[in-house]
This record gives sequence, structure tokens and C-alpha cells, in this order.
Amino acid sequence: MKTSDFYYDLPKELIAQDPLEDRSSSRLMCLNRETGEVYHHIFKEIPQFLNPGDTLVVNNTKVIPARLIGEKEDTGGAVEVLLLRRIEGRESTWETLVRPGKRCRPGTRLSFGDGLLKADVVEVLEDGNRLVHFTYDGVFEEILDRLGQMPLPPYITHRLEDPTRYNTVYAKLDGSAAAPTAGLHFTNELLDEIKGKGVNIAQLTLHVGLGTFRPVKAEDVEEHHMHTEHCMISEETAKLINDTHASGHRVIAVGTTSCRTLESMSDEDGTVRSGEMDTGIFIYPGYRFKVIDGLITNFHLPESTLVMLVSAFAGREHVLAAYEEAVRERYRFFSFGDAMLLI
Repeated sequence: MKTSDFYYDLPKELIAQDPLEDRSSSRLMCLNRETGEVYHHIFKEIPQFLNPGDTLVVNNTKVIPARLIGEKEDTGGAVEVLLLRRIEGRESTWETLVRPGKRCRPGTRLSFGDGLLKADVVEVLEDGNRLVHFTYDGVFEEILDRLGQMPLPPYITHRLEDPTRYNTVYAKLDGSAAAPTAGLHFTNELLDEIKGKGVNIAQLTLHVGLGTFRPVKAEDVEEHHMHTEHCMISEETAKLINDTHASGHRVIAVGTTSCRTLESMSDEDGTVRSGEMDTGIFIYPGYRFKVIDGLITNFHLPESTLVMLVSAFAGREHVLAAYEEAVRERYRFFSFGDAMLLI
């Protein structure tokens, strides 16, 4: 299977640069994964596709203002540090992406906010990322809120006026460098309407890393090395999902991150386990889904691991045909764009 099998032509002007004023007013393409038929709706109409007893599974991770702009203490040269993940057991040490990396060898000392936050480059990892140890007075999260910027994807060039718009309304656990964007369409009012219909909403956590934007460079899909991300499922969530299936109802994942977590933390018979782990699951056509019965997602980059996952769930031909129609109908693409429901 070739990476080029997942290419589609996307006019640059269809890449959404700004979120809509009303989260739930984005468009919604519904794709029947059995027949390939598509239907056009507005996202706030999604309750009509959900049945009492179904369970929506959302990712409650929260994007932190992980982009820090500072300088090297010895030369005053500009430097940018992007926080990727906190190193377990070493509270002030993070794996980071540093630019320019070649000038930030181990022992380099960095300063941010006129010295409010300082950092030492500790180690260069195999992939070029840096381990950085921070020193500061006070609470790190409060300093980060003051100095950091939201790490928007590289295809978004507009400044985000309201940083809260790059988080879901149910985000609560700090840790992501990118948003689980399928959830950006939900408002509290829409969630209340869904609950009022008798649909369950279960929460899990996967902290999204920048690997989600890493291009697939291998010619053969199977040769791509998938990034890993940390995920967690509570006993309450695992029980709710297992009870949903036991009662004959559907489990619908909100986003590829929720999907990857469920498929990673389940047995071969589809029983979901509680706990936490690092997952590097790579889902592409040929994969047998164990847990999810439906998927809410955005429109993804050509030749990306995400469009491969969606193709595994609904069929490559159906998905690429739907994407071509989305281009013709001038849907908005990627993080701040429109949504798809695959059932």
C-alpha cells in the first residue's frame, strides 16, 4: 500500500485560518461507510444521528500555551522552544522542539520573559528533540500562561485572537501541544441537547503531540514509524463503553485521538480496559476495528496518518470520493475547518 494512494488535491484557500464565531455552525458531511453516500448538514444537527443509549467518547486533554520565545543568555540570539511532554518523575524537565536546534547544544542556557523563566538544554535526543530543564520562582503553569503562546499548526498563518478557541469546551487536563480538533465543534448547549436525548458522554485522555502533523515520508505505508502519545481511560469510562456495547448500542468516537485510545486500550473482543499507557498505534486500511461504531472527525491532510485512519474505517475509495466532493462544495479543511460523521 503506497502513501500516494491517500493523496487528494486541496486548494490552499480551503484551509481554514480562523474558527467560526459559533463553534456548532460549521458544516457536517455525513458519510455512510457501507454505501459511500454523503449527506450535507450543519454540525448542530448532529443529535439527529445519535440514538438514546449511544455513547459519545471525547478527549478531555487541554492544549497548553506551549510555544515560548526567548533568547540564549550567552549571545542574546533568538530561540523558540515548543514544549512536547513533561518527563515523568522530573517535574521541571520537558522534551521540547528547539529552533534553531544546532545552536542549542547541551549546556546552553536560555531565558524567557526577561529572566522570569530560565532553562538549560540537558540532552539532545535521537530525533533531534531536546530535553530542557526549567528553573523559575512560583508556579510553572502560571508563568506559562503569562509567557507562552498557543502552538497552532504550521498551516494556520493567522494570529488566534482568542486562545480558548483552540481548546474544546470540555478540556480539563493540561498536556497537549495540539488540539483534538473534532471536539472543537461542540458547545455546552449542544452537549446538553445530546445528553437530553439519552446519549451518554464518556471522557478519556490522550495528550496530543506534534507527531500528529509529521508527514509520512515512507513510500510504503507499512514502513512509516508512528509517534507515541500518552493516553488514559478511567474505570468509569471503560465500564460505560463496555455496558453500551453489551446493551446493543453504539460507541462513537469524537476524533482520531479518542479512536486511537479506545483501539489501543481494548482486548481482541472489544472489551475496553482502564489504565494508562503510551500508544503508537498506526491504523490504516486492513485494520480490524474492535471498539468504535462511528467516528466524528475533521478533514485531514493529504497522505497523512489521519486520512489513513479514516480510510481504514470507511474505505479508502469512499473517503477520497467524499473528500473530492468536499472540495467541490467548498468545505473548510483542517483544524478550524468543517467536520465529518462516519457511520
